[in-house]
Amino acid sequence: MIPTFAIAGRLTREYLLPPNGSPRLDAPGGCSLYAAGGLAVWDSSIALISKITPAYPDEWLDDLKSRGLDTRGIYVDRDLENADPRDFIAYTETNERSHSNAVSHFSRREMTFPKSLLGYQPPEELPNPLRDTDPLSPDSLRVPKEYRDIRAVHLCPFDFTSQGQMVNLFKGGSIQILCLDPDPSYMNPSLRRDLRMVLLGVNAFLPSEEEMRALFWGETNDLWEMAHKVGEYGPGIIVIKRGAHGQYVYDAAAKRRYEIPAYPARLVDPTGAGSAFCGGFLAGYQRTNDPLTAALFGNVSASLKIEGTGPFSPLDALSGLAEARIHSLREMAREI
Repeated sequence: MIPTFAIAGRLTREYLLPPNGSPRLDAPGGCSLYAAGGLAVWDSSIALISKITPAYPDEWLDDLKSRGLDTRGIYVDRDLENADPRDFIAYTETNERSHSNAVSHFSRREMTFPKSLLGYQPPEELPNPLRDTDPLSPDSLRVPKEYRDIRAVHLCPFDFTSQGQMVNLFKGGSIQILCLDPDPSYMNPSLRRDLRMVLLGVNAFLPSEEEMRALFWGETNDLWEMAHKVGEYGPGIIVIKRGAHGQYVYDAAAKRRYEIPAYPARLVDPTGAGSAFCGGFLAGYQRTNDPLTAALFGNVSASLKIEGTGPFSPLDALSGLAEARIHSLREMAREI
């Protein structure tokens, strides 16, 4: 059977020191899993498209299968022996996120530094973000042929070239919605013309506020003006993810603007909340074909994510809680 949804993104070995709760040391992570967790709140018919090293634990793949996820799109690349899939994330006392100085973060928390994290260095920026590729980015040539008829697809952040190839792969099919969450590496004014070519094949563009401001640095501070300009590039929907401030939603086709506050949730761990939003958004749009409702779905998925640790923590929510939050949040959304 062909899954309803596909999510393309990197899979990592996560070392996470969250603001609250227990650390996750060498656990399955990556934007694609966080997006899948946010989507699975609403529907678990999900195909994963990714690339892994031969050392990626089989039991992690077995766990994904046990959750009902389709893993045929996860490709084991035998040439990735030297690639480092580790991802270190720590939060400071002021809840600032850090990917460096791992030893000092463990020391501050009086924790033993894990041997499996020895030698870790944060990934370096690609010298040429338009041409250089990340060896761990999903490969469009390895996408199973049966996935190409999936009508609801989300592309997580990864390098520009690989994302562009993935857009070209899916935009020619029977796509209902193709969402793209950009990688920060190419969100700057000098690359906007190149980004425009990729966005011609995208239905929904889902950047963070920081990424959007970086793209229009020195030109405007008005987020709505930015959304309008990006809407001229092709995407019918632009959602600006604003963290604790919620989202701005611009329906370019209808020329309508919405502001949605973040659902008030108890903060345990914000890691992956933006990706969980994207997964929920994809589910909501596939179900309703409405940008505002889709954003409400994403908002609720993000709220469930920050209340727990790990990509699939949203699935631990009480039955009916997600639907109840949708109804409550709809009352808080407003058109501008």
